Amino acid sequence: MPTTRAGRPAGVTGRSGRAIGTAVVAIFVLFFLIPMAWLLLATTKSARGLTVGSPFTPGTLGDLGRNWEQLFAFQDGAVTLWVGNSALYAAGALVITVIASIPAGYAMALTRFRFRRLLLVITLIVMLIPNTALVLPIFLELNSVGLIGSPLSVILPMSFFPFGVYLTYIYFSTSIPRDLLSAARIDGCTELQVFTRVALPLAAPIVALVAFFSFVQSWNNFFLPFVMLPSSDGYPIQVGLTSLLASTPAFNPSSAGSESVQLPTLALATVISVLPVLIVFLFSQRFLVAGMTAGGTKE
Repeated sequence: MPTTRAGRPAGVTGRSGRAIGTAVVAIFVLFFLIPMAWLLLATTKSARGLTVGSPFTPGTLGDLGRNWEQLFAFQDGAVTLWVGNSALYAAGALVITVIASIPAGYAMALTRFRFRRLLLVITLIVMLIPNTALVLPIFLELNSVGLIGSPLSVILPMSFFPFGVYLTYIYFSTSIPRDLLSAARIDGCTELQVFTRVALPLAAPIVALVAFFSFVQSWNNFFLPFVMLPSSDGYPIQVGLTSLLASTPAFNPSSAGSESVQLPTLALATVISVLPVLIVFLFSQRFLVAGMTAGGTKE
């Protein structure tokens, strides 16, 4: 058997390292899975069962049904309206983001124009600015044109996605053969036809990746719609959760009454708020993996 300089078997260190690595990964997995398991099980319990019973004991379908009824009866069906608003804002921002980001990234990667490098540097700088730092100037700008309180006050700022432009730029810079584009131009294609007929069909993975990141960012956005929408009728589900939280006696004792929300109902609302992102991720895994690995090799 091969030995190390210290005379010990060479495989001991490797096995010990793998064991330590496995233990560390297991700890992190449990760290994330335990709260998720508790949250899912909490939706199946009554308020008393959640506080008195074992944390990881499943509840009943009857309690789950009652929590569901209480949640969607809150403020005459406000939760349904909030989920619909989230879908509207996320879908609207996604469409505009894809329409703007993909051509912008293509132009910066494969065309030559004045101030191209400066525009790329500005894109990188804007990516580093926290979104919350831009909310106040955006609010003042939209207020000056009378859009505050409308869906556009949320959709338009969410559509500003420099990260999507940079992802597209990287993809077109590294993964699209320039000879293929040149051949299309020689065959008589205009620049628009080169983009729509040649480059865009080859860019399906990066389009899916940009769309996914845009959807997740828009769906989970809290601060922007909280500032832009003064009425609860326009809230997305992420902002609506604050109303549910304020109506939960465990967090706000003064909220006890006919519209009070119990902890299992609040847990169910939390699960519903993240479920669309999980569904989109599960159905788009293949495209997301292809988009993430795109650009790993140069032509």
